[in-house]
Amino acid sequence: MTREARAFWLRTPGVGEIRPCLLPTPGPDEVLVRTLFSAVSRGTETLVFGGHVPADQYAAMRAPFQEGDFPAPVKYGYLNVGLVEEGPERLRGRTVFCLYPHQSAYVVPADAVVVVPDGVPAARAVLAGTVETAVNALWDAAPLVGDRVTVVGAGMVGCAVAALLARFPGVRVELVDVDPARAAVAAALGVDFAAPDDATGGRDLVVHASASSAGLQRSVDLLAAEGTVVELSWYGDRPVTVALGGAFHSRRLTVRASQVGMVAPARRGSRSFADRVALALDLLADPVFDALVTGESRFADLPDVLARLHAGDLSALCHRISYDEE
Repeated sequence: MTREARAFWLRTPGVGEIRPCLLPTPGPDEVLVRTLFSAVSRGTETLVFGGHVPADQYAAMRAPFQEGDFPAPVKYGYLNVGLVEEGPERLRGRTVFCLYPHQSAYVVPADAVVVVPDGVPAARAVLAGTVETAVNALWDAAPLVGDRVTVVGAGMVGCAVAALLARFPGVRVELVDVDPARAAVAAALGVDFAAPDDATGGRDLVVHASASSAGLQRSVDLLAAEGTVVELSWYGDRPVTVALGGAFHSRRLTVRASQVGMVAPARRGSRSFADRVALALDLLADPVFDALVTGESRFADLPDVLARLHAGDLSALCHRISYDEE
């Protein structure tokens, strides 16, 4: 029976630490979960780690089970897979996904966890939050059969979007990134790859996920007339510029935001948050998503891992955290 746990906290911007914590006794509608794996959502979590959440976004950027407040001290994260040790009979012994921070065990309401399907390994299920973001983005983008689609930014979210787009009939997907090493990931996902200067133009749809002004500008430049850029990047407190002169208006181009904090309008009346994450987990039965996991570390090393990711000393798409030593 687990009653003590260890949690990762951002003590001050740029400095993380592992802290002990005591767990409450689960109530009748709660579960006690022992973590098997968590994962670092590199884009958002490195911005949080560096203290770059804008003050006017403190409330909007709170994670579901966050403790503390931005910029620090704060316990933040939302990709967690664990084993239910106590709780309702239907959940006991099941592997579940939860939008919980990096912590060795935790107690949450039973309806906050989603059962991982039998065909999805726990180590891959940590991608559920990322694939959920990609699902929501494609509900927003609504690609059509035969569309010419580019994804700019081969990070964790961009690669998840590309993997899903590759399933659409007649859609030829090109993944664009400044890092030539991402070509191997694109090949594993079954999509084309190009450097920004070599990217194919005349696109019906571009999904932007590079979190850079240059990437956003290139996305706009790649559009065909009346094409759309779906913007997935979150820039924190960094200013972003994009040229909207020239042919932007005459070609009737569109730039629209997509964000996972709300179910896309196209499905808001028929899908809940739980439905969306359950769909993401079902999609993760495909082993192609293993290409998104490019590193793994022990939980005890997480403070150093996040510091290296933030500094750019560690290259990763999804960096998985293992709790074997717990």
